[in-house]
Amino acid sequence: MRNFQFPEQTAIYHGKVRDVYTIKQDWLVMLASDRISAFDVILPKSIPFKGQVLNQIAAIMLDATKDICPNWLVDTPSPSVSIGKKCVPFKIEMVVRGNLVGHAWRTYQSGSRTLCGVTLAEGLKENDFFPTPIITPSTKADAGHDEDISKEAILAQGLASESDWAILEQYALALFQRGKEIAGKQGLILADTKYEFGKIGDTIYLMDEVHTPDSSRYFYSEGFEARQQSGEKQKQLSKEFVREWLIANNFMGKEGQTVPEMSNDWIETISKRYIELFEKVSGSKFVAETVSDDALETQVIQSLKKLQII
Repeated sequence: MRNFQFPEQTAIYHGKVRDVYTIKQDWLVMLASDRISAFDVILPKSIPFKGQVLNQIAAIMLDATKDICPNWLVDTPSPSVSIGKKCVPFKIEMVVRGNLVGHAWRTYQSGSRTLCGVTLAEGLKENDFFPTPIITPSTKADAGHDEDISKEAILAQGLASESDWAILEQYALALFQRGKEIAGKQGLILADTKYEFGKIGDTIYLMDEVHTPDSSRYFYSEGFEARQQSGEKQKQLSKEFVREWLIANNFMGKEGQTVPEMSNDWIETISKRYIELFEKVSGSKFVAETVSDDALETQVIQSLKKLQII
């Protein structure tokens, strides 16, 4: 983990995969690291260029959705750095699902037909589309595991007011629809994703990364229906392949379990998959950039001055 000291910095927070610096009290400098987490555990080795991939996809997607709702981002001065407004976050993640996959499928496969208060139909297969996208929120834990939560529990616990929830729901579904449209143009299906929101005064802002491989799951649309009919595994671009590898090696983040050894070949494979997703989602060639700490610090300070933050 890197510890910068930017002008007028008032706080620093090291998250699972990002380092967040507070400038004065109203601005954030967010560094997307190459750390990778799964099952709420930081894995022991970093993935080359992962931070750049996430940061650049998020910047593209935030720009492409800014007509739907305001968002926190104001500048991306370096490949893995974003600068934006500091919001008071809602302690929930708005998880939107268009397909029965990942955690939803594991829940369904266990026999449960309710997820976060949403009733799921009988007779669904893994990766099937839901009739309409569903929202299955989770709590945003400061440490440990995020937990599923229903709309009713969110309101009862005061995690959001009814009026705020209505806006969060509206924004999340509209963002998901836009994400599906963007993905569709690139031959992809946005299967599920998560959004985080916060407030400045009475205004709700979209925060954090959007439609990235860490927050989303994509399928290839070509051949999707044929694979569903034949029961074949779907081709997907997401972090799910990392989770599946961990599960196959008896790790799900539970007490007493040990993270399996990550070989150099496996790390290179993960890096290539992240880059593949960037190019597929964005339609642009990925240009790997290595920035020294000194150069990064200079780029951030120049941006803060340009924005008249310092």
